[in-house]
Amino acid sequence: MNPDKKWLGTHVLLELSGCPSNLLTTPADSERILLTAAMAMRATVIESRFHAFSPHGVSGVIVIAESHLTIHTWPEHNYAAVDIFSCGDLNLQAGIELLTRSFKAESVTRRIINRGPK
Repeated sequence: MNPDKKWLGTHVLLELSGCPSNLLTTPADSERILLTAAMAMRATVIESRFHAFSPHGVSGVIVIAESHLTIHTWPEHNYAAVDIFSCGDLNLQAGIELLTRSFKAESVTRRIINRGPK
């Protein structure tokens, strides 16, 4: 971690809309895409856990040494909510771009929140 950094972490919230529903229905697809994003950011992957809901939707988490990536999907709305939290010096932009491209989102809203005291 950079000692000159003013915050404890950075939290990225991605609203991915207009995604093809077939990319949002299986845990394997979400896990593959999030693991690829973690690698693109140069994160250290610790563990992953994904779950499919009935009748549809996926939730999952990639635990990384630097914090986590999470996803919740609503295929019936062509929508995925993805969070990236990092307390390290990761290439967050690489992850954001990969997630947007891989989920083929037509519309992306991105919020970045600095976490912790200054």
